[in-house]
Amino acid sequence: MAEELITGLNPSQEDAVLHDDGPLLIIAGAGSGKTRVLTHRIAHLIRERGVSPFEILAITFTNKAAQEMKTRVGALVGPVAEKMWVSTFHSACVRILRRDADRLGFPSSFTIYDQADAVRLTGYVLRDLNLDTKKFPPRTVHATISAAKNDYLTVADYTEAAHTIFERKIAQVYEEYQARLKKAGAMDFDDLLFNTVELFVRYPDVLEHYQRRFRHVLVDEYQDTNSVQNAMVTMLAQDHRQVCVVGDGDQSIYRFRGADIRNILEFETTFPDTTVVLLEQNYRSTQTVLDAANSVISNNESRKPKELWTEKGGGEKITRYFADDEVDEAQWVAHELARLHEGGLHRWSDMAVFYRTNAQSRALEEYLVRVNIPYKVIGGTRFYDRREVKDALGYLKAVVNPVDEVSLKRILNVPKRGVGDSSVGRLDQWAVANGVPFIDALRHHDGAGVTGRAPKGIDEFLELLDHATEVLDSTGPADMLRLLLDRSGYLAELEEERSIEAEGRLENLAE
Repeated sequence: MAEELITGLNPSQEDAVLHDDGPLLIIAGAGSGKTRVLTHRIAHLIRERGVSPFEILAITFTNKAAQEMKTRVGALVGPVAEKMWVSTFHSACVRILRRDADRLGFPSSFTIYDQADAVRLTGYVLRDLNLDTKKFPPRTVHATISAAKNDYLTVADYTEAAHTIFERKIAQVYEEYQARLKKAGAMDFDDLLFNTVELFVRYPDVLEHYQRRFRHVLVDEYQDTNSVQNAMVTMLAQDHRQVCVVGDGDQSIYRFRGADIRNILEFETTFPDTTVVLLEQNYRSTQTVLDAANSVISNNESRKPKELWTEKGGGEKITRYFADDEVDEAQWVAHELARLHEGGLHRWSDMAVFYRTNAQSRALEEYLVRVNIPYKVIGGTRFYDRREVKDALGYLKAVVNPVDEVSLKRILNVPKRGVGDSSVGRLDQWAVANGVPFIDALRHHDGAGVTGRAPKGIDEFLELLDHATEVLDSTGPADMLRLLLDRSGYLAELEEERSIEAEGRLENLAE
């Protein structure tokens, strides 16, 4: 059985898969088969070492990578893989917090604010603190708060370190932002990580529970972890020391998101008895490409030396073109595509053009249209970021967590109920003055001084939420969504619009 797990592996991969006990650092060059090594190591632990599948925590960087790993582990150990903890950091933290968030003063059904929700709440805070959003753009301010959380800086820590006027203002926003999140029973993406570590620090019994639960911790893309993620891994593994991290400092690209390359470079300092395995054989590229890559990354500072190589042979030479401007660049790209397509050597669908920012696509698209080269732009707005989908989720969140201020404000006047910004402003002032959530202000709109059409619209809105709450326990999510979108008039408004865009929005809601 052990032979099956190492068949086809090169010697370094085999060493990593069969590593016995203690910390393991796998330095995996690009295209060196690290996913295969990780999945086979997990299978080895289960099949050869007798480790329970439920004693393993495997962390990957994206949901897609987690699903791929789960599928590949399933092919080796069977259907039990579907029930294993193979997930992203954020997903694992959500599961931990759903169980113990009450220790930190949050409901187990806390709402998770995505980037757009978090920036919107930051905007509310800036407005209520009378800060000029031109000098303090909500997106920039939230990015600063996010960076502080990724460095594991509490409000008190950030306030103490604040020296400039700008930093002191940000500290005020940070404090109020966190207070509003807690009042709303909500966490943003950074809180999922931050609060999990807080939970471990403040409640040793919770940490001990998960240390016993996860006897083996495996983490992919360790070069892209931030300070909080590194702390979480270190705490989980500090007792049993059965931790395996995979990464490559030469591929660290997420510094702007708080990633700290020192986590992988200093792993051996954190765990002095670490075994290091280098994966240098590349299965993806030609030697020409690898030679170029090696020559570039050899200039990186503080790197662990490695030399990528392949059995594929030399390959074609690399061409580098210096364009005069974006038009010249677009022409050259189009001519290269046409040259490769001539004579039927390559289909159009065999070729791809990568660009760094979305704005660069315009010049390329214009020229491809001019010379009649078919193309398809990959990307666009993600499904769960579309307006109508976020509106629908906003309704569901408002029913499950009525103190969720951001979700309530998102859907309060969607569809139109005559509740404008001035009415919301009065409700906000009343809520702050009385120290209550926004939902309470809605229920006391007379006292808040709301006039005109707004009171009738608010009453209809509250009636809808109250009815939904009454049937919540006996209604499934899909039926609840239909009830909310139907009774709110949201679907009717889209149907009456009779446009292609409205038709698309209806299809997305049906999906």
